[in-house]
Amino acid sequence: MLCAHGADTAGPEISAYLAADEAFGQEHPLVRKTVARLRAEAADTYSYAVAAHEFVRDTVAHSVDSGDLRVTWRASGVLEARNGICHSKSHAPAALLRAAGIPAALCYQGFADDDGNPDVLHALIAVRLPGRDRWDRQDPRGNKPGIDAQFSLDEERLAWATGPESNGVDSPVLYAAPHPAVLHAMQCAEDRPQLWRTLPTAF
Repeated sequence: MLCAHGADTAGPEISAYLAADEAFGQEHPLVRKTVARLRAEAADTYSYAVAAHEFVRDTVAHSVDSGDLRVTWRASGVLEARNGICHSKSHAPAALLRAAGIPAALCYQGFADDDGNPDVLHALIAVRLPGRDRWDRQDPRGNKPGIDAQFSLDEERLAWATGPESNGVDSPVLYAAPHPAVLHAMQCAEDRPQLWRTLPTAF
């Protein structure tokens, strides 16, 4: 694990963010097919990264918005069902990026209720494009009125801001694999209502 926006991570550490993982499954036929299609339409690595982000953000519904009660957690399952919560949706672009040789990490944000108690744990990704000495966070959650997340290297354009004027906080850690507690809850949940009861709100 590394800290977001940290020092250069050249060397063996970066390989962890290209590795195969049960949640990402870069070699799954549907993942490979999607990679091939997006690559064919992309002019370079940057445009491929944008396309992978926008494909998941725009064509995979966030299940809270769609009302879908299914729980997906493997990238291939997310792409097949075109459905998932933020954690699921983060697995899909991570797989598409890693399969194309672009390091990708998972990141988390925590949001509190009005009383300051942990309420929601939100997932997004960070990407390390060639030639850049930093990680850039991107949010594939999916846009709707009031949310306008965009792929950006200049300034973060995430679904929700954190900081002094919000009830949210950023975790500085870049995860090479989903947090075990999150993954376990997703794997064991029969539907989204059950998942809401077991998904961590902080760690």
